[in-house]
Amino acid sequence: MTSPHRIAFIGLGAMGYPMAGHLARAGHDVTVFNRNSGRAEAWQSDYGGYVASTPAAAAKDQDAVMICVGNDDDVREVTLGEHGALSSMREGALLVDHTTTSEALATSLAASADQSGVAFLDAPVSGGQIGAENGALTVMIGANEQAFTEAQPLIECYAKSVRRMGPVGAGQLTKMVNQICIAGLLQGLAEGIHFAERAGLDVPAAMEVIAQGAAQSWQMNNRAETMIRGEFDFGFAVDWMRKDLGIAIQAAQSVGAEVPVTQLVDTFYADVQGLGGHRWDTSSLIQRLRAGEANR
Repeated sequence: MTSPHRIAFIGLGAMGYPMAGHLARAGHDVTVFNRNSGRAEAWQSDYGGYVASTPAAAAKDQDAVMICVGNDDDVREVTLGEHGALSSMREGALLVDHTTTSEALATSLAASADQSGVAFLDAPVSGGQIGAENGALTVMIGANEQAFTEAQPLIECYAKSVRRMGPVGAGQLTKMVNQICIAGLLQGLAEGIHFAERAGLDVPAAMEVIAQGAAQSWQMNNRAETMIRGEFDFGFAVDWMRKDLGIAIQAAQSVGAEVPVTQLVDTFYADVQGLGGHRWDTSSLIQRLRAGEANR
């Protein structure tokens, strides 16, 4: 285990709550901030540590500040706002953003951090709430090599895979690749299950047998059974996926990449939102197909 550090963790949602908990369990001195103070107090009851009243108060004199909030605007608020973390961070500290954001935000935030003598890492994560709870996230990082070397032992408290992808922004671009791939996989899985249902197959048996072949994927192994049962409460919500896909589609246009399947699946997620599935998890694409069948 790395020697204890003073760490602030900002954002205690479904991901941040267990991530901060892993840091505390590893022996680090953790101070948390969350906009819903009751959530922060619950975390303190579970793990000890300290609760701060503002991001600036949480970040003061810390070795590292970790952020895991909702979107670009949330990151700006907790870093650059009136009581933002950068206003109090000491020179030489690390600022690690685990939020999935635009590459442009990562680049601009790195510039602001540099003016304060703070090293910035864009470090989006994959693995969902289960991965966060089990300390088994995959973290893709954009940063200089020195900052990555310093941050890696801390991030490994809640990750099974930590990799530097290049300079600042590369982490967010890699996360976009991740979401593009997941969107296509989940739509294919939804269509396969729907076809099996309509064809009168033993659907669980069909999924079990093809999972032993080339169709196998994490999504099939972990979501096929719950999709068949119509259970969609497994963490990463459709609203957040649409946010991520919007970022990826915009970036694709910027770099001249064609992502027609991603664009199409994004519209399918909009249909799921229309069914009331804003907070359903991303495997709920199957419900759109079932709803279409019911309307025929």
